[in-house]
Amino acid sequence: MQSAKLTKAKPGPSTVRYLDIAEIRDDVVVLKDGTMRAVLNVTSINFALKSEEEQEAIIGAYVSFLNNLDHPLQVVIQSRKLNIDKYLHELKEREKTQTNELLRLQIVDYRSFIDEFISLGEIMNKQFYLVVPFDPLTAKKKGFFTRLREIITPGVVIKLREKQFLERKDQLVARVARVVSGLGSMGLQATMLDTQTLIELYYAVYNPQVSQIQKLTDINKLQVET
Repeated sequence: MQSAKLTKAKPGPSTVRYLDIAEIRDDVVVLKDGTMRAVLNVTSINFALKSEEEQEAIIGAYVSFLNNLDHPLQVVIQSRKLNIDKYLHELKEREKTQTNELLRLQIVDYRSFIDEFISLGEIMNKQFYLVVPFDPLTAKKKGFFTRLREIITPGVVIKLREKQFLERKDQLVARVARVVSGLGSMGLQATMLDTQTLIELYYAVYNPQVSQIQKLTDINKLQVET
């Protein structure tokens, strides 16, 4: 009979080794090959409700935007089940503290309406993201075996020197500014995600179930012991 120690399943390798992300710092995603990414959260417009002239203007601005691009872009559309538990909890607390009886009854009716509406089906929240890349020439010159070693070796993580990182970030931010300007010509607003939002986004992407019940701590509240 084998001992429990021998039969105990060994933990598998961490999923982190399979990710392309080396680190997230200063509102920028740094990949293991040294390239960088900025992620924009972009608003949407209801194209069908626009007049014919407005539609033509938007299409013209879109064509001009694409023609002026000298780098690739990645468009990501993410649909998630909308979690409004916090909102419902706030309504319940307002109901308890409301001294005006008429307003209290209105809150009760409104909360009942929301509960009934949710029971009819899942409410989905759709988010639009635009990934802006920056690929320095130093990364392009790497050989095949160098890139392969960085991918299969979990301990290999690119640690950019501070000066080099800032130079590359400046170029990436300048590229982001041009993209935001182009989107603005179409009536779209874009916001560059900060470090905390980037971490939460990737955490939710790779842990869709866990992220609903286990929220991340604000990185500004983390304390590192030395």
